Amino acid sequence: MARLPKYTLSHDDTKRRWVLKTDGSGQTVKTFATKAAATKGGVLEKAVGKTGSVKIKKRNGKIQEERTYPRSADPRGSKG
Repeated sequence: MARLPKYTLSHDDTKRRWVLKTDGSGQTVKTFATKAAATKGGVLEKAVGKTGSVKIKKRNGKIQEERTYPRSADPRGSKG
């Protein structure tokens, strides 16, 4: 199976916004006013282009959850 592109959604204190960035290059894909706006109904899926893995961090920087798009691409032996 091909490797999924990886992204991270985290809070940027200087911009006071939630930022979705690609892992590795650190390039900003999209910004959001609130975390709720970023995680509601398919917004992240559209932002990553229907395929990818997104780590969602809390405001303090710790990982809250990880989502895989499409869901069928989620690894079978995944813990959690």
